[in-house]
Amino acid sequence: MEVNNIYDKIPTRLPDEFTEVLAGSPAVRIERIISWGQASPGGFWYDQEGHEWVLLLKGKAVLQFREPDETLVLEPGAWINIAAHRKHRVEWTDISGETVWLAVHYT
Repeated sequence: MEVNNIYDKIPTRLPDEFTEVLAGSPAVRIERIISWGQASPGGFWYDQEGHEWVLLLKGKAVLQFREPDETLVLEPGAWINIAAHRKHRVEWTDISGETVWLAVHYT
């Protein structure tokens, strides 16, 4: 067995958001996501088949939701549970450093 650290091996130059699957099964997928100023493309909305629980570990981000319309500011320690098919997008992530997310996708 190997001990890992969520903050190890964080890329320093990210042209795109970086996603790494840490563990999973047919019913659940656990990801580490690294953002450095990335946001969803204009007009793009995630509309996922499963639920997503997200914890912001480092940095800062703004998420936007539709139906009902809502904007949430996330700082370290903040977590949310996004229901399946709740349309959302990453409006903004910190450009001065990495934003580290832990995401759990489940059915």
